[in-house]
Amino acid sequence: MTEQPQERLAPSEQSSEEVQSSKLAELSQAMVKLYKEQFGRGPVKARSYWAGSDILVCTLEDSLTPAENNMRKMGEHQRLRDIRMFFQYSTVNDFIEAVERIFERPVRSFISGIDTETDVSLETFIFYPRGSEGPSRSEKADL
Repeated sequence: MTEQPQERLAPSEQSSEEVQSSKLAELSQAMVKLYKEQFGRGPVKARSYWAGSDILVCTLEDSLTPAENNMRKMGEHQRLRDIRMFFQYSTVNDFIEAVERIFERPVRSFISGIDTETDVSLETFIFYPRGSEGPSRSEKADL
């Protein structure tokens, strides 16, 4: 038995939940692309979630390069975290632009972190509460 292709609904016919799910998938793909551009290797697994109505969290797994894995094996976890954070914040506007484009809301705060023992990263984006919009975090980037 062959499977029939699933019909995609026009955006106006999609439920709010389907639209949000689609946007979360788009965010995960954007984060993978940014990691690939930034580190030369994208994560193997990426997933985005809402943590309340104003916080987005993207988990990215297995993104360390071979050189970074060697640093991890040598026990250079702090140095590895420092390097990753330097690169993350040097391109903060790229991360924020992707989120603002997808969700059409200004990002108030961006927080990036990595657990070098397990090779899991988090990219966290905090929006202004609806009704109290403010300037984008990208306007405050130190570049």
